[in-house]
Amino acid sequence: MRLMRERCVWKSSQTHSSLAKYLREESDEVLEAISEEDPEHLKEELGDLLLQVYFHAAIAEEAGEFTMDDVVAGLTEKMKRRNPHVFGPEAESGRRYTLDEVERLWSAAKAAEKGRPGPS
Repeated sequence: MRLMRERCVWKSSQTHSSLAKYLREESDEVLEAISEEDPEHLKEELGDLLLQVYFHAAIAEEAGEFTMDDVVAGLTEKMKRRNPHVFGPEAESGRRYTLDEVERLWSAAKAAEKGRPGPS
C-alpha cells in the first residue's frame, strides 16, 4: 500500500473520508458473500475489505498517527482482554465454558473497557 500510494496519484490523494464509501461497499459485499454461502466469493471480498484496512492504516502512518502494526497490536491486546477463558488464568484449568458464560465474560470485559459495570 505504501508503494501504491507513492506511485499512484489516485491512491495518494485519498483520505479516510474519501475512502469511507468504499469501506462501506466492501463491508456490504462481504455480507452478500456470506449470505450466498460462497466461500470463493467470501475469500475475495474479505481480501477487498482487508485492503481497505491497509489503506486507512497507510494514511494514518503517513500522518504519524499509527501504523498497521499498531492496529494489529491493539487488536491482539483487545482479544486477550475480552477472552480470559482462552488467554487468562481461567484457561489454565482446562475447563470448557458454556456459550452463555463466554458471552458474559466478553460483555464484562467490554464493559470494563468502557468503565461501566458488566453483567452479573
